Amino acid sequence: MRLPLPRSALVEAQADARVALLEGFVDHAPLFPPASLGLAEALEEDRRARESAASFALARFVCPASVIPELPEWERELSVVADRELGPEERFAAVETPFRDDLESLAEHASEVYVEVPLDGELEERLDTIAALGLRAKVRCGGATVPGADDVAAFLRGCRARGLPFKATAGLHHAVRSDGQHGFLNLLAATLFGDEEAALGDDEPDAFVLTAERFGWRGRTAGAVEIARMRSESLCSIGSCSFFEPMEELEALGFMPPGVLPL
Repeated sequence: MRLPLPRSALVEAQADARVALLEGFVDHAPLFPPASLGLAEALEEDRRARESAASFALARFVCPASVIPELPEWERELSVVADRELGPEERFAAVETPFRDDLESLAEHASEVYVEVPLDGELEERLDTIAALGLRAKVRCGGATVPGADDVAAFLRGCRARGLPFKATAGLHHAVRSDGQHGFLNLLAATLFGDEEAALGDDEPDAFVLTAERFGWRGRTAGAVEIARMRSESLCSIGSCSFFEPMEELEALGFMPPGVLPL
């Protein structure tokens, strides 16, 4: 089923491919490794991100469910990692969980439930289960181990075949693949254009183009409307313990809208 395009005033008014690609893209997770900030520091870092000129790229604050009682009163959408049983009255913008037996019950706590799947021989069966329940998928691109481009590519193709929206997390601080770490522009290109292994493995920044008119990779291009549809239907966001590192790398590559940075 085709999802509606996001009703973004920025995209509709400017038709800016950079904004369509990056708006609400980073789920901010400073409580998690490798940043692993204490709660007070994490909240201060999130305040800095919300008040920065690049805040249009900021999405939800990622928080373990066990930490929620310690949060102050604030107006912030949460993506909650279900590290404890959720109470019957608890509802959030999104819930994240490893693949588990009682997935169906999580849908009562959020309209978006992201289920992390191991990139192993049971990937297809797990994606079938997630799709049948009307949930969303999640892939880990780094951390203790970095999956190969072929494994991430299999995940992307599996989600595309099932029409599954998904998010990616871990190890995505680089815009373009570097030092064996996946790049989020690579992930976006692989999702938009296919040829997944090649797109994910490309470590040449000059292979990518991001302007007001288009996002491109090696001759393939997409404009704001096509990008916005992809962000709504497929790659919804990435989780990152740092908001500023990805933004600064985009600036260094000349890919940020004018006036957004320096931070």
